[in-house]
Amino acid sequence: MATDTASFKIILGSKSMTRQNILTEMGYKFTIMTADIDEKAIRKEHPEDLVMALAEAKADAIISTLQNTDCKDKDAVPTLLITADQVVVIEGKIREKPSNKEEARQFIRGYSGGNAVTVGSVLVTNLKTGTRRGAWDKAEVYFRDIPNEIIENLIEEGLVLNVAGGLIVEHPLTQPFVEAVVGTTDSVMGLPKSLTEKLIKEVF
Repeated sequence: MATDTASFKIILGSKSMTRQNILTEMGYKFTIMTADIDEKAIRKEHPEDLVMALAEAKADAIISTLQNTDCKDKDAVPTLLITADQVVVIEGKIREKPSNKEEARQFIRGYSGGNAVTVGSVLVTNLKTGTRRGAWDKAEVYFRDIPNEIIENLIEEGLVLNVAGGLIVEHPLTQPFVEAVVGTTDSVMGLPKSLTEKLIKEVF
C-alpha cells in the first residue's frame, strides 16, 4: 500500500521501464528525470558498495540540475527523489549492462543451468529537507538450461543490452527457464517494493 501520495511528489531518477512499472504498481504517480553520469568512472570492489555509490551519484547529478527550482521552498510540497542501480554477480564477478551483443550472449549463456545473484540499491532523497536514506537488496535466480535459439532471439531483440547482466527474468522468452527465485521478483527486476516503501517513509 502506497504512502499517502497527496502530501509529496516523487521524481524517479531512472529511464528503466521496469522500475517505472513497479513504482506505478505501488500506487505512486511520478515524473521522470535521468542522470547524465559516467557509470564506468565509478568503481568499487564489492557489488553492494558499487550499486550504492552509483545511486548516490545519480541523485547528486539530478539534484544539481534542480538547484534553481522550488524544491526547498518552505511552503512547497516535499519532493522525494528515488534513484537506484543494479548489478548481477556470477562466480564472484560483477556484471553491469553488456557493452555489446557478444558480451550479452556470453552473460546469458553463463546463466544456463546455473544461478546468479542480483544486487540492487534504492536511494530516496527528500529534496526539501535534504534527508537521504538508502539500502541494498539481494536476490538469487536459478535457471534451467537455456537453448541457444532462445539466447539468440533475446540478443536479436536487443532489450537485454540495456539491463544489468543482460538479465530479464520477466521476459516471455526467459520466464520458462527460470527454475526458482530466492528473494522477491521485484528485487530481481530492479526496484524492491518493500525496501522502496520503507525508505520513502523514513525520509518523509
